[in-house]
Amino acid sequence: MTLSLYAHPLSSYCQKAEMAFYENDTPFDLKMLDGSEPVWSAFTSLWPIGKFPILTDGDGPGARVVTEATIIIEYLDARYPGAIRFIPDDKAAAVEVRQLDRFFDNYVNGPQQRIVGIAIQRDQGDEAKLRGQLETAYRWLDAWLADREWAAGGAFSVADCAAAPALLYADWTHAIPREHANLWAYRDRLLARPSYARALDEARPYRHMFPLGAPEGRD
Repeated sequence: MTLSLYAHPLSSYCQKAEMAFYENDTPFDLKMLDGSEPVWSAFTSLWPIGKFPILTDGDGPGARVVTEATIIIEYLDARYPGAIRFIPDDKAAAVEVRQLDRFFDNYVNGPQQRIVGIAIQRDQGDEAKLRGQLETAYRWLDAWLADREWAAGGAFSVADCAAAPALLYADWTHAIPREHANLWAYRDRLLARPSYARALDEARPYRHMFPLGAPEGRD
């Protein structure tokens, strides 16, 4: 097995994928995407779209290339399964897991990243509207999590891998109100998860790169 993950530790989507590796102690080689060569050229050759993370399975021209964090996690589940299964075998539970995975990517990470884009003048969106979208997502999640330990499917899943970094950066960008007790309790469970604690620690040296400034004591 030669698994290589092209990633940067600060990226929410890279942290999402890394959590899956750490959950099952799946060995992989990190190809650090800090702009240095030859890794950067290898990455852009493998995936000209330029979005990361990507995973390669194997060496040389015949290596399998897997793109997008969610699909990388599904690939690990299918080809390198461990004790933690990220997509339930039960089809109805799997639908719920995928629904929440998309929720965190689209309705938490999405607005958060666009707000950052506005701050660095890469997005011309309506910041007030985006912050309102985050507030709506927070309210919905707080109600959804009222009787759940994990996001969906009755167990830790790909949805929780999506949630951990998405909620961290969203809170840094537009603070989660303290009255959302269920959402905060869920965040605490995610922070206590060893797989996320490891990904979070690996990102600490790069926090100065967060465009809005990384607040102290807001893990």
